[in-house]
Amino acid sequence: MLIGVIAGLVGLSLGMFGALAFRVSEQQRQLVDSGFEDPSIPEGAAQVLAVIGRAFVVVDAIDGVVRASPAAYAYGLVRGHTVVHQQLLEMTARVRRDGVIVEKQLELPRGPLGQGTIVVQIRAAVIAEDYILLLADDRTEFTRTEEVRNDFVANVSHELKTPVGAISLLAEALESSADDPEAVRRFAKRMHKESARLAALVQDIIELSRLQGANVAQQGRPVDINTVVSEAVDRSQLPAESKNIELVVGGHPDAMVYGDQDLLVTALRNLIDNAIRYSPENTRVGVGVRAKDGLVSVAVTDQGEGLSPEDQERVFERFYRVDAARSRHTGGTGLGLSIVKHVISNHGGEVTLWSQPGQGSTFTIRLPEMEGPDDAVAPAARKPAAQAVTAAKAVTPQLSDAAGVHEQGASA
Repeated sequence: MLIGVIAGLVGLSLGMFGALAFRVSEQQRQLVDSGFEDPSIPEGAAQVLAVIGRAFVVVDAIDGVVRASPAAYAYGLVRGHTVVHQQLLEMTARVRRDGVIVEKQLELPRGPLGQGTIVVQIRAAVIAEDYILLLADDRTEFTRTEEVRNDFVANVSHELKTPVGAISLLAEALESSADDPEAVRRFAKRMHKESARLAALVQDIIELSRLQGANVAQQGRPVDINTVVSEAVDRSQLPAESKNIELVVGGHPDAMVYGDQDLLVTALRNLIDNAIRYSPENTRVGVGVRAKDGLVSVAVTDQGEGLSPEDQERVFERFYRVDAARSRHTGGTGLGLSIVKHVISNHGGEVTLWSQPGQGSTFTIRLPEMEGPDDAVAPAARKPAAQAVTAAKAVTPQLSDAAGVHEQGASA
């Protein structure tokens, strides 16, 4: 009996002690919660930040992230509750110390891996006694466009100096050789060649500038791809005949594309001229046309020396030439393939390259086929192209299959 009473008293004591401990624990938790309330930004600031359209980060007195927009995480400015970049912390420290607004343009790595960077315009300012706001505006595309423009101006200036300087020197030589008819003819011939090169360069620059302002969506119309091929081939006949190169067209799909016919002709003519320029004499340049799976493809194949993998990566850059000395001899400006890329890109398509040293090159244009063309326009537009292509097919009916093989190589 005594043992039972003692056991009951011990159990009662333990129960009371446990209840007291639980109550003390709850009081301590409430004290901790009241001492460390969830951080929040001033009333109304959240609504303003939501509509300003920029990435933002709000940090507290110890640079802990109170709030950050999804864009701030996407830009790599914030990871978890930490500001990633030391440059940003230096800006917040200066704002906190001097009480001024700080603005800088920074180039920052996008993430912990890789070489990708982002250019952001950062503005840091105090928004409350304990909070600092970092506003970030992505300027990467603008900065790169500006760099491309500056490089383009520098390249144009350099490229123009060469023919202009040559014409100036030839004019002086011509003036000093007035009594030598043979020298006059020789210098005049070279001056004509340099002036033609200068005219071609200026024309390409004008064409490239026109492309940057062209709006295919507003100015486009249904275009028969066979008309484009026929006109481009016709414009390239003279340079082909000068090297005894045969232009052979294969394929005649009943396909329409939407776009600017003049620009498409210019792009295809540039590819054909490029193939002629880098092909040996007494060879062939093939133009294969086909439509499949909603895409219209035009492949231009030459029998030239081909391109190395290093040259293939850069061949569409402005003013890039595989062999600068040979380009001066052949009259190349280094802008032709860049123009092709711009034109096809503006039409929602792509241009690809297949090439191997010693086996020639194939440039393939792919454009989305237009669905439901205007039947009243299409037959009239197709008639002249059909006649030209039919005549070409009579020469080499097997070219269409060959062009298809090259195109598959380009796709690979």
